[in-house]
This record gives sequence, structure tokens and C-alpha cells, in this order.
Amino acid sequence: MPLTRDESKASYAIIRHNIRTYESGGVVLVIKGRENAEIRVKHFETGQSSEDRHAGWRYFVEKSDLKAGMDPAEATNLRQMKLEIRESQAQPDHMPVANPPRQN
Repeated sequence: MPLTRDESKASYAIIRHNIRTYESGGVVLVIKGRENAEIRVKHFETGQSSEDRHAGWRYFVEKSDLKAGMDPAEATNLRQMKLEIRESQAQPDHMPVANPPRQN
């Protein structure tokens, strides 16, 4: 399936995570273009030791507004801050009431 213009121009973060423990290994790379990101994931997986893979470590691609080429530690911190903000906004005390009680 051909990539859309957006997919070829957008930034993508490659995230390392553990499927057994749900631990995040953070952002390992921010790259431009979905196809480039998927190729790099395959490179990371090919270079991964069998012990590392057996321990549950995997990589996935996530579309991102982070800048391609930025420092992975900085990208990890920014991504984490954005996730925490989203989660705090999704808490029940922040969710709108579907059917607010009538005030008579």
C-alpha cells in the first residue's frame, strides 16, 4: 500500500518497550517518514540479542510531533510529559458529564 504524503513527511518515534513487564525503554529514535521508521525497527530487531528479545523487549513505531533527529533522552522526556498530561485530562474528575442533572 503506498504511503500518503503525510506518512512520508511526518515524524515517527521508535519506542522500545517490554511486552512482559510493560516497562518502557523510551524513545530510541525520531525519524521522518513511516517507511524509514519501519525499516529502522527491522534493523533494531535484527541487531537485538536473543536474550534481550526473550526478556520481552520489542520496538514499535508511533506517529509523533517530535522533531526528527532529536536527542532520544529529550524525546523520551517530552513524550512522557505529553502522556501524563493526556492521562490527567482523561481522569474521571475531568470528564464531562453526559447527562448533567437538571437544575429546577
